[in-house]
Amino acid sequence: MLNKFVKKYLRRLCPVVVFMVFMSPVTPCAPLHAQEEQSLSPEVKTFRGESEFTFEPLYDQGRFPNVLVSKAGTVIATFGRQTVSCRRSTDGGRTWGPVILIHENGIHGGGTTVDETTGDLLVFAEDEHPPAMAHCYRSRDDGLTWVEQDFRLEPDRFGNIPSMHMNEKGLTLQVGDHRGRLIRPTRHYAAANDRKYWPEHYTNAIYSDDGGRSWKTSDPFPENGTGEAAIVELADGRLLYNSRVHWDARPDHLRRRQAISHDGGQTWTDFRVVDALPDGTQDRSYGLMGGLTRLPLKNRDVVLFSNVDTEGSKRERGTIWASFDGGETWPIKRLVFAGRSAYSSLASGRPGTPSEGWIYLHIEEGENSVASNVARFNLSWILEGDLTGDGAIPSWLKQ
Repeated sequence: MLNKFVKKYLRRLCPVVVFMVFMSPVTPCAPLHAQEEQSLSPEVKTFRGESEFTFEPLYDQGRFPNVLVSKAGTVIATFGRQTVSCRRSTDGGRTWGPVILIHENGIHGGGTTVDETTGDLLVFAEDEHPPAMAHCYRSRDDGLTWVEQDFRLEPDRFGNIPSMHMNEKGLTLQVGDHRGRLIRPTRHYAAANDRKYWPEHYTNAIYSDDGGRSWKTSDPFPENGTGEAAIVELADGRLLYNSRVHWDARPDHLRRRQAISHDGGQTWTDFRVVDALPDGTQDRSYGLMGGLTRLPLKNRDVVLFSNVDTEGSKRERGTIWASFDGGETWPIKRLVFAGRSAYSSLASGRPGTPSEGWIYLHIEEGENSVASNVARFNLSWILEGDLTGDGAIPSWLKQ
């Protein structure tokens, strides 16, 4: 309780305070965009510079793209339908070196992976269109040379050996009890890629806790009729799994599928259809391999997805969608390439390297997807795209 002296003092002081508040010059608040700019962390700002975009040819023949960024910041784009090769960029994607042969006779298996523990790179290939013999190649010199290694691949709980073909790149887990685990999406092809076998197809993943020498197979994705898939690790260690579907008996068979792993990729739960994301052309149920990447932002789950965005019967209009809540909503998209395009792969640049702040899209191009292009852009460029109506762009990203 205040004593009499303090009460008397406050009564005398109040009129003075009121006078000062109303008569003193008013300092205006900083503009909203300046306040938001102050809220952007340095790592976010690297992706939020002046809007930039480049698009150029990369391979003139082949199919089946992947792209990754090595620990040194080298951008490595892999490709191949008859031979499997890579091209390297050591200046953040501005220029590209010559084609380097990895697998002489075979088909790219996708799932190209950086081992974050050692810096080694892994590339997977198969002798022919699966089901087929799988191979694993390792590079210890940032993609300059490749050596085939022996690896053991355990079957899934149904006794099926997974196929490598054709998936988004793999990753090394960075959070939680399974930190250091290598994981990449795979699939079960059944007897063949014929319509009559589609109900037996399903996606899954393989994971390794010994640097890629032996691999276990996860439980199946929670829906059959699915194929080529992608995985990213969210900030809290959960894994987000995004899959193609090609079986028209499934509900909403023209939209992408999604599930979550809470145990490092051993099981997949929380299945849902992602209404905001199309899966290939919208005139038939067949789907299309898409790219997926998460920007390297602490405690922020900015995830990007790539696929075609067309209502017609042609694979065209390669497009990027962005989510700012770990794949729950996809509020914005931007067209990358209006022409014929198909399979695609995405990768994010690494802090402190020439790739910092950049996003890379490696996408098939042409009437029969026989060549590829690489797009290089930043998040500011995506944010100039079209709103989808699915969620909102968070205020911490606006300038």
